[in-house]
Amino acid sequence: MTRSASGGAVPKGRSRRNFAGTRPVMDDVARLAGVSKQTVSRVLNDNPAVRAETREAVLEAMRSLGYRPSRSARSLASGRTRMLGVISFDAARYGPASTLTAINTAAQAAGYLISSIALDTADRDTVVQAVDRLSAEGADGVIAIAPQRRVGKALAEAHLDTPLVVMDNALGDDTPMVTADSRGGARAATEHLLALGHRTVRHIAGPAGWTSAERRAASWRATLQEAGAEVPEPFVGDWSADSGYELGRRLARDPDVTAVFASNDQMALGALRAFHEAGRRVPDDVSVVGYDDIPEAAHLLPPLTTIRTDFQEIGTCSLRLLLARIDGRAEPGTDSGALVTVIPAHLIVRRSTGPAPA
Repeated sequence: MTRSASGGAVPKGRSRRNFAGTRPVMDDVARLAGVSKQTVSRVLNDNPAVRAETREAVLEAMRSLGYRPSRSARSLASGRTRMLGVISFDAARYGPASTLTAINTAAQAAGYLISSIALDTADRDTVVQAVDRLSAEGADGVIAIAPQRRVGKALAEAHLDTPLVVMDNALGDDTPMVTADSRGGARAATEHLLALGHRTVRHIAGPAGWTSAERRAASWRATLQEAGAEVPEPFVGDWSADSGYELGRRLARDPDVTAVFASNDQMALGALRAFHEAGRRVPDDVSVVGYDDIPEAAHLLPPLTTIRTDFQEIGTCSLRLLLARIDGRAEPGTDSGALVTVIPAHLIVRRSTGPAPA
């Protein structure tokens, strides 16, 4: 049992009203714990200066009263809202959606809420309006999932004062950037197919203006050149399975095509269907590699060889960098000049790739 300031017993761990019969507030916690309101505020904000026994007394008072600190109380105590903003583009696609989920999970673990804005256009005014809205809501910082070059340009032109972390686009200033290793992933995919004896590798690229698509296409081309292989013109899709299917039908008509690297798994999925309909067996006649390792990749027929992108780590790393920027400290393990964090990509070999046909 815990005794209140008036001497009454309070069952341990049981919620109760304060002495006026209303919901408990910070003053009630301070009275019950026998400390000042400022000490309660320090406990709420994990101030290391609070002694362990005092911290436990305050936490026990909170539990006894059923006190739940509001966001506004935390904001007044710390000068922060414990809310972060996320601006995303093309949020329905697997990569951005997976990254956003990871950010939410990491933010909750750190005691933050997320306010997310999904934009359809990426002009400067739209981006500035999104940041202004998040600032009005009291966001302590912003993460921008910016997969297109024009998004990065809009963010750079906006000259934002809010702590910011950007994915995929370097802004040319001291803004931290997190990106997957698209160049390394494309190289691994192309080298895998060349090592299987294919004379060259055809490429279904992502749309122009997308930084990941451009990096993958550039790395695919450079890998072929270094190997002395023919560098055919890439076919450009729009990330959808439909575009992969239409481009796959064109590739299936060319008997010299024996290896295809698609810039994402959805386009690879469409190409698989096109090859099947054309009677081109995968991997006996044509090998196919995708990118991202979507959950369905392992269950396609045949299971898809692909490049795995660690969206969980991308989201978690972005959140960690933003909190470091908000706190005004360097990210552990880096220095002030380490503004670009590259998350490795990994080749996952399954049954959609095999030796070049004789």
